[in-house]
Amino acid sequence: MNSVTTKIPGIALAAVLAFPAWLIGLYLPIIGSPVLGILFGIILSFWTRPASLQAGITFTGKKVLQYSIILMGFGLNLFNIIRAGGQTLLLMVFTLTAAFLTAYITGKLLRTESRTTTLIGVGTAICGGSAIAAAVPVIQAKDEEVAHSISTIFLFNVIAAFLFPFLGHLFDMSNDQFGLWAGTAINDTSSVVAAGYTFSHDAGNLAVIVKLTRTLMIVPVTIALALIFSRKDKEGKGSYRFSKIFPWFVLWFAAASVISTFISVPQALLGFLVNVGKYMIVMAMVCIGLNTNLVKLLKNGIRPILLGLICWFVLAIVSIFVQYWIL
Repeated sequence: MNSVTTKIPGIALAAVLAFPAWLIGLYLPIIGSPVLGILFGIILSFWTRPASLQAGITFTGKKVLQYSIILMGFGLNLFNIIRAGGQTLLLMVFTLTAAFLTAYITGKLLRTESRTTTLIGVGTAICGGSAIAAAVPVIQAKDEEVAHSISTIFLFNVIAAFLFPFLGHLFDMSNDQFGLWAGTAINDTSSVVAAGYTFSHDAGNLAVIVKLTRTLMIVPVTIALALIFSRKDKEGKGSYRFSKIFPWFVLWFAAASVISTFISVPQALLGFLVNVGKYMIVMAMVCIGLNTNLVKLLKNGIRPILLGLICWFVLAIVSIFVQYWIL
């Protein structure tokens, strides 16, 4: 059997297991299909599966994950982001810097694994599960580390969707103020949409645009991570090939967003490609769950949650501070 044929059974299993997670996620967007996918995988991780499935499971958890990010690029229109103006970009500089610095310092104090710290920092700063998915192959994170990060981000996504509209009205925020706040301080797109449109329609529209701007930060951040981790690889092993670990798929992600912006492509086709990408992310999360050690996940689970809480709190505070005192 050739290498492609050996992967088919595991890929097919991931596709089948992803389907119920995908359907439930459509009806419960506040939870999200990726979270359900990784949960289903973890539950089935106790199953002693045939060895013939492992090649496809590993392939889906790594390579299919990269392909899914490329397809997600077709959902970004650069003109919408430009319309948000320089104000949003300045806010983005402050919030991303604060999130990454907080993750680094807090990770050192809590002694969380460096890759878990990186994934939670990226997920908090940029766009939750999608950013984590993009960073995983770059930093070669273990499945347990991915599970820690995804579950942590999910927890605060759910809290934010309910808490942010209440706080926005409590602090008497305008539509623009809340839209900027929700777009920069809430991680996952589904939670940004839920919180933004709960507050008001105008706030929701702005929050989504700001969120898309954050999503584009996947490109420079993953390239920076490739440089950082390739240097660590060189120091640890004595030699490395940067071309081998460079996140080429991120460049294709950027190319996809350029195509969706400047080339006349039917919206139905773009929507289809984005949905295929989302489904592939769920497939990858299922496989990551299948390879996760649940006992280890539960044993070390409190530190990533504390890390995520502190990063999220700092991000929310900095977003408000920059709006009121700098912009």
